[in-house]
Amino acid sequence: MTLNAFRIFFFETLKSFYELEEIQGFYSLLLNEKLGISRVEAVLQSERILDASTEIECRDFLKRLKNQEPIQYILNRTHFCDLPFVLNANVLIPRPETEELVYWMVSHLEINLQKKLQILDIGTGSGCIAVSLAKLLPKAEVSAMDVSREALQTAQENAKINQVHIHFIEADVLKMNSLETSFDIIVSNPPYVLNTEKSKMRNNVLNFEPHQALFVPDTNPLIFYEKIADLAINSLHKNGLLFFEINEAYGNEVCSLLAENGFVDVELKKDLFGKLRMIRAKR
Repeated sequence: MTLNAFRIFFFETLKSFYELEEIQGFYSLLLNEKLGISRVEAVLQSERILDASTEIECRDFLKRLKNQEPIQYILNRTHFCDLPFVLNANVLIPRPETEELVYWMVSHLEINLQKKLQILDIGTGSGCIAVSLAKLLPKAEVSAMDVSREALQTAQENAKINQVHIHFIEADVLKMNSLETSFDIIVSNPPYVLNTEKSKMRNNVLNFEPHQALFVPDTNPLIFYEKIADLAINSLHKNGLLFFEINEAYGNEVCSLLAENGFVDVELKKDLFGKLRMIRAKR
């Protein structure tokens, strides 16, 4: 098959699943990943015959896209806070709103850039929050916790790639009575999507991202916030800060929960899309 024939086949196969602009982006990635050429070079090489092994790889790439597998999993990587991260199906794909959370945290901590802040990331997943904070706050001592051993292995690889040291903890936060030490900052982007919200989710999320890191019972949507707030109020230093990413539908409830647990200066913040997705509170 010629490169031009495969291009036509590629676009025809995906047109029922994606917008044209998305397909063009995927095709550019395919050219770069599998052939090492640009779209301009592809036009000049339109009659190039794909060898058998390359055609198999290209068809597999196309098949995975047709199945609506996220491109980040197909490529096994993404960028977050301008840093490279490896990804796999054991961890969530980092979202732009989580980047906003990291930058919001750093804006509060910039005056302490030279201090050895003790930071804990609960439910670290790929390590995107912990690694980014360690990179942006080089004097900080960052710890990262997750219940999934596979997720921690991915986070460890990302720490190595970005040349930062992080203390990793394998633990189920819901089963903890206390944290092992005290911290200046605790941050968490815990599971917060209700099971009843599954029907509203796109297949690329529902069929590929780890449900353990996404969903909570409808009967107890704040289960992680309640537990982390209880642990944090006893483990944060005086004037220490707790940061959460939240389900926009439960902003006021999480604020009330934090106030009831003894936190002060509770602030609810909108993301760039105008959704209430972040909370900061002081011990």
